[in-house]
Amino acid sequence: MLAIIDYKAGNLTSVRRALDYLDIPCRITADKAEIDSADGVIFPGVGAAGSAMVNLRNSGLDQVLREQVAVSKPVLGICLGCQIILDFSPENETETLGIVPGRCQKFSPDLQEEDGNPINIPHMGWNSLHLEKECALLEGISPEAEFYFVHSYYPEPDPEYVITTTTYGTRFCSMHGREGLWATQFHPEKSGRPGLQLLQNFFNYCREVHGAQ
Repeated sequence: MLAIIDYKAGNLTSVRRALDYLDIPCRITADKAEIDSADGVIFPGVGAAGSAMVNLRNSGLDQVLREQVAVSKPVLGICLGCQIILDFSPENETETLGIVPGRCQKFSPDLQEEDGNPINIPHMGWNSLHLEKECALLEGISPEAEFYFVHSYYPEPDPEYVITTTTYGTRFCSMHGREGLWATQFHPEKSGRPGLQLLQNFFNYCREVHGAQ
């Protein structure tokens, strides 16, 4: 079973629907016992970093997430979850979870599209990924595949954690992490077949880890 962390940051039901479509058992939960017993954890979210961190700290889920990582439970962060597992976000000047070294940056309105027009903020729409290092979650996905983005901030982890980059006015990190701990700035649950494949790959990895324990 996959635990979808419920910290009142939205976007939970769309993740559950995608997992239901794949017949992957899952539960939206804030219960520590359920999270502890899950084979893997999905940490999604939309909204502001400041309010998200308040909710995480008030519920104790910030420490629960750190514990899952500490015991090598597979974790997948999505969108806001991708940003706040880093150290800091300039959105609300927020100290974030500090699970992965790095910080977020905001798209500058001075950035331009390839045709010279200013970019729109938030970045909203379909974009491809440029693979910087091999990743189990991207197996079986075409290099030409596009994923759906909605964001005004983007992650800037330490370079060793960068898995893919995407270009939108500038080249930014669109997926980061290491084996067993991944985070996507894009929304796999809204990205059609490539996104569903990524979620299936995550669940397959969780089952392999659980079976090896």
